Amino acid sequence: MVTVQENVPVTSSTAYDVSDPAFALHVGGKLETRSTVPLRNRDDLSLAYTPGVARVCTAIAEDPRLVHDLTWKSKVVAVVTDGSAVLGLGDIGPAAALPVMEGKAVLFKEFAGVDAVPICLDATSVEDIVETVVRIAPAFGGINLEDISAPRCFEVERQLRERLDIPVFHDDQHGTAVVVLAALRNAARLTGRSLSELRAVVSGAGAAGVAVTTILREAGIGDITVTDREGVLHDGRGDLTAVKRHLAAATNVIGLTGSLTDAMRGADVFIGVSGGVVPEDAVGSMAPDAMVFALANPDPEIHPDVAHRHVRVVATGRSDYANQINNVLAFPGIFRGALDARATDITEGMKLAAAEAIAAVVGDDLADDYVVPSPFDERVAPSVAAAVAAAAERDGVVRPPL
Repeated sequence: MVTVQENVPVTSSTAYDVSDPAFALHVGGKLETRSTVPLRNRDDLSLAYTPGVARVCTAIAEDPRLVHDLTWKSKVVAVVTDGSAVLGLGDIGPAAALPVMEGKAVLFKEFAGVDAVPICLDATSVEDIVETVVRIAPAFGGINLEDISAPRCFEVERQLRERLDIPVFHDDQHGTAVVVLAALRNAARLTGRSLSELRAVVSGAGAAGVAVTTILREAGIGDITVTDREGVLHDGRGDLTAVKRHLAAATNVIGLTGSLTDAMRGADVFIGVSGGVVPEDAVGSMAPDAMVFALANPDPEIHPDVAHRHVRVVATGRSDYANQINNVLAFPGIFRGALDARATDITEGMKLAAAEAIAAVVGDDLADDYVVPSPFDERVAPSVAAAVAAAAERDGVVRPPL
């Protein structure tokens, strides 16, 4: 079991400033392992280890399904990264990524009671990452991919989903997408519209942009246009990668061309997942009762003060403004539900169910500054877990009982 590290003495160092509370908190790391069984005498030892453990090993060898009952597998997730796209820091490598992966494991534990182990790989190729994860997967009930740069992250996730019989989830993609959908459902309800009536613009065609676009299309968005640094993705552009060509073919049904500013004219929704700065006049050109989700951190593509001058609902990725689009609303409950159901995959139906559950927590308290619940709302993870487990059953990805 993984628990939060406490009472670690702070030592002096010339490499960092221990008076900085961030460094003080991280001294010694944020995790430890803890036994869940007593080890008081020879009898305890003979059951926890040899010879008693041999009977358990033999039983699992005869019926591998028992591993979910007789080990920690059914409640533990590997948080896997190669350190190539860490937060807004970029490619800082696996060692420098470890504090973030430890933090992710803390969030899993604190918000949903899911144990998690940080795994930082000294690997760069898709093949090396996939082969390594496949080889360690027998010890885990799920794989949370984290901070792997695009476009490699798409292929890593695809191959692992094909090769493993446990849930694989790239949080940078799907966690963001789930929470965006939850917030957008409520923002649409607040303004008296359905998703099918909205035209959205997504700024950014990386991991988060692809996932947000995918889930909004699955949820029935009216129209969605994706932009990158060169402008609107459309079939007439000859500079698109395979991923962007697919996006161009699946979106932009009204055939827009030009820049991000051009695309935003008359749009109902702006979703920023790329950084940069959007001109204020572009925000002012949006439709009445528009919505701005400017998610770049720490500097949103549109500052909330600017957005509020022109639109109805404003969300960011920051904790110091209302309507924070925070992945922690999604991934702990999603894995809790998937593990509880002993799911073999995380389907689109499970993601949609998670978004609906998050949105429902807001309920009748819906307001311009409250379209998505707080990460500290204790109702979120249990609601998401229950919805995800039920969706796993509906989608037929639940292991049959012993």
